[in-house]
Amino acid sequence: MNISRRFILTGTAALAATAGLPLAARRGWALTSMTMGDVRIDSLSDGHLELPAGFFLERLPEGDRGAILDMFDLPTEGVVVSPCNLTLLRTGDRVVLFDAGSGPDFVPTAGRLPEALAALGIAPGDVTDVLFTHAHPDHLWGLLDEFDEPLFPNAALHMGAAEFAYWSDPRTAETIGEEWLSFAVGAMRRLTAVGDRIRQIGDGDEVLPGIRAVSTPGHTPGHMSYAVGTPGQGVFVTGDFVTSAAAIFRPELGTSTDSDPEQATATRRTLLPRLADEGWTILGYHLPEGGIGRIARDGAAFRFEEMDA
Repeated sequence: MNISRRFILTGTAALAATAGLPLAARRGWALTSMTMGDVRIDSLSDGHLELPAGFFLERLPEGDRGAILDMFDLPTEGVVVSPCNLTLLRTGDRVVLFDAGSGPDFVPTAGRLPEALAALGIAPGDVTDVLFTHAHPDHLWGLLDEFDEPLFPNAALHMGAAEFAYWSDPRTAETIGEEWLSFAVGAMRRLTAVGDRIRQIGDGDEVLPGIRAVSTPGHTPGHMSYAVGTPGQGVFVTGDFVTSAAAIFRPELGTSTDSDPEQATATRRTLLPRLADEGWTILGYHLPEGGIGRIARDGAAFRFEEMDA
């Protein structure tokens, strides 16, 4: 497996060439790539989220709070910047995206996926498949463009059956709570727009050749991760079953965005040892430096180790 990092300059218009543009009109993209035989995987930035510090503080045990905040350089107030790393896989005639990013309607700091694709010379119409981990806004809302048209018109769409059922059920909006109501309404609108195109998948399914679905519930009811290839020559696309390095360090340290904290903790307690012991390279949606690294045991806890280029 070969890993490289590079920096790309591109214009602010999605498909504009950079030649002749002033520096201020260009956008810089830090790109991390892996090659495994004839498979290339890129970590693409959709931008970032700015989350209230309370999202992380809520789950930290009071006695350990200070030490954990210091360990991960987390503030006690204000915002925490959380990167959004999408996974792009190319092999043969397939161009596969894992998740669709935030789109134009979620937050102003995200929704950059079309520009990130353009930096690689890829148009949305080139994408052959989109595999969703879950239906939160920063993973699903980029499915529609600013005109409410499907952004990936030629792509086959794949989502866990339990996840699709939850977010397409009208009762979800009635029970999810006011704080998360926009998540439910936004997911329903997008799934209604493309629902007849979505292939519903289950745990263990081979979604595409060499790509297997792995059920990782708790962050959302039907959250799905994906094992690409093998531990030695592959990558495990985590989605949000881990949302920070702190959640890797101690499996019980999720965030307030976990819909079922106990189930999310159980998922991490089961899967983190497996990923560490099998030696998987992971690509984490909200992990630092493009999200590519490995899980290592750290006594009774774990740590995220970034991969050197």
